[in-house]
Amino acid sequence: MESKAVARNIRIAPRKVRLVIDLIRGKKIGEALGILKHTPKAGSPVVEKLLNSAIANAEHNHNMDVENLVVSQVFVDQGPTLKRFRPRAMGRASRIHKRTSHITVVLNEK
Repeated sequence: MESKAVARNIRIAPRKVRLVIDLIRGKKIGEALGILKHTPKAGSPVVEKLLNSAIANAEHNHNMDVENLVVSQVFVDQGPTLKRFRPRAMGRASRIHKRTSHITVVLNEK
């Protein structure tokens, strides 16, 4: 049985979140939460909140034992990109891409 949580349209670039999720893939829940608490990256609080949501889903929806849970899959997909313009020299403008992420966490019992 697996439990899953998805966060969509998170306003942080997928490249930044991948640095964080690579640290917790395959780890036990307690270890993963400890790593996320002490990682000084921008995506860390978002992934921690999502992991806690997946744990709550496992407990409530599937009656899984929290002590035996392992992060089996965690991945980030790119969401819609917000396009903005920044004024430049001589009346020109350059485009800024504000990227968003869809983050998915899947937990399994060991």
